Amino acid sequence: MILLPALFAVLFLGMQAALHYHARTVAIAAAQEGARAAGSDTGSESRGIDAAHAFIDDIGNDVLRHAVAQAERTATTATVVIEARSLSVIPGWNPVIRQSATVPVERVTAP
Repeated sequence: MILLPALFAVLFLGMQAALHYHARTVAIAAAQEGARAAGSDTGSESRGIDAAHAFIDDIGNDVLRHAVAQAERTATTATVVIEARSLSVIPGWNPVIRQSATVPVERVTAP
């Protein structure tokens, strides 16, 4: 009788760990997609944010809840940060996922 609740606890923790890992993977992929768009030679911060949100809508909308993308582009780098909440099978616990990606800004140079 004591073994059954322990078994359920282990199953739920394992499922929660898998959901958290998957959400982190989707968030970093969205951040990379946004950073590539922001860092292209015609890119901008808004293009990076749009690309990250489009990726989340296509791939991970069910995985990431309340996703917010932020972008920063300097003369040399473009960074996109994704912050969202992961799905949870544990009531009352909604872990926050925060992932970022930085790429160099593409520049056209003359030979």
